[in-house]
Amino acid sequence: MKSLNLLLLFFFTISICLFGGRSWAEEECITCHKKVTPGQVKDWSVSKHAENDITCSVCHGEGHTSAKDIDKVVLPDEHKCAECHEEQFNQFKRGKHQFGWTSMNALPITHVEPDELMEGGRGCGGCHNMGIKTEAQKKEQREKGYRYQNNSCDECHTRHSFSKKEALDPRACQQCHMGYDHPQWEMWSSSKHGSRWFARLAGNLPKDAQAPKCQDCHMPGGDHENRTAWGFLGVRLPLPEDPQWAKDRVMILKALGVLNPETGKPTARLEAVKAVRLARLTQEEWQKERDRMLDICSRCHSRKYAKTQLDMGDEMMRKADRLMAQAIQIVADLYKDGILKKRPNQPFAFPDFLYFMRTDFSAADPTSYKTMANGLTHIEQVLFEMYMKHRMRTYQGFFHMNPDYAYWYGWAMMTKDLGEIKELAEQMRAAAKVEK
Repeated sequence: MKSLNLLLLFFFTISICLFGGRSWAEEECITCHKKVTPGQVKDWSVSKHAENDITCSVCHGEGHTSAKDIDKVVLPDEHKCAECHEEQFNQFKRGKHQFGWTSMNALPITHVEPDELMEGGRGCGGCHNMGIKTEAQKKEQREKGYRYQNNSCDECHTRHSFSKKEALDPRACQQCHMGYDHPQWEMWSSSKHGSRWFARLAGNLPKDAQAPKCQDCHMPGGDHENRTAWGFLGVRLPLPEDPQWAKDRVMILKALGVLNPETGKPTARLEAVKAVRLARLTQEEWQKERDRMLDICSRCHSRKYAKTQLDMGDEMMRKADRLMAQAIQIVADLYKDGILKKRPNQPFAFPDFLYFMRTDFSAADPTSYKTMANGLTHIEQVLFEMYMKHRMRTYQGFFHMNPDYAYWYGWAMMTKDLGEIKELAEQMRAAAKVEK
């Protein structure tokens, strides 16, 4: 009988090891990583994954078992997440976040910026990591040592807790949607929508009071396919019926390099814009997103009120484009008259918003920084800031219901920029006349 009990105990122990939720290898992972990466183990231990016995090897494979074979560890990408979260993965593939990495690399300026900021993730790449990468892109990153930029899902559901509650918190959006050209966090958090959310969080509003946050408007019901009617660049096709607005929009599209400034015909950049869905290119596509937002706004407001507010935002776009086009024309005329010269790698003798904020950055490497932007003038930097910073604030501030951003940080700064550009152009023309 004693021998039988020992045998039963042996088989019971083996069954626990094999079927109790964690293998010996996974226990060793935890034991080792409590010393090497204790924060990761702690996050995993409080996650839904841990509750459901989704252990290390499920995502990272079984090849890595010691410090000597660390290169065998699998760094899971979005496709691994899709094995359990297929619906969210398919939504993500259709949404704007999927194109973050592609759109960053489509910019010519990206490839002369420091790798540490781009692929290292402390600049544009820190947010534009979003997007499924090709195997070649991932291999290139690994060779440069930037191995953590492998997955998009953990931008919002950070490793290794992968918390749904975290991703539903508007502060999860703050890391990327803030700052220079897209201060949506600052706009929302200081708007009536945001102030009510913080008041409710503090217990100063009933828990069921309406207090919409980012996800409620842009990812309703957890839908990962998110985009807006106007898109990030604030341009769209077809051109508007208003003849002046159509002319102004064409001027902006030329400065974006989407239209050839000499012929007015589409360039290869238009195909890049299409590929990453940076803009709505048909009336139907634009209207679909506008109607979707009307439906969302109508959850709290009357549809008539919501439509009036969004129509006013469109009108602000028209007026902002009028200021923008005037500024572009002034700088374009400096090129036309030979006062500004076309730089190497610049496709046209015309202001180009994709060669932005560049100066004689590195005299030690003339093949990159200097060749790219030697002689970038102050007037062009003011023009770029007018477009990428102040025009963005004008319409984004309006659509996010933030009076201060829409006016003082947006519209008022655009008018100031236009005045400065006019004055700088006069000075440059006077200097050119004296030199001649």
